[in-house]
Amino acid sequence: MTEQKPGPDVAALSYEEAREQLIAVVGKLEAGGASLEESLALWERGEALAARCEEWLEGARKRLAAARDQPL
Repeated sequence: MTEQKPGPDVAALSYEEAREQLIAVVGKLEAGGASLEESLALWERGEALAARCEEWLEGARKRLAAARDQPL
C-alpha cells in the first residue's frame, strides 16, 4: 500500500477546495488500479468531501432564504 499524505482537515476547506478535491478523488477511483485499501480510503475521503460541499450549499440556501424574507 502506498502512503498517502493527509490533506487539510475537510472541515477547514472552502466549497471550491472541497469540490476540486472531490473531483480528483472520483477521477482516481474511476481510473482504477488502486488496491482495495487505497480505494476504501479514497471512498471515505470522497464521502467526507461530498458532505462538506453539501454543508456549504445548505448554508448558502439558508442565507438566500433569509435574504428573501427581509424587506428592502
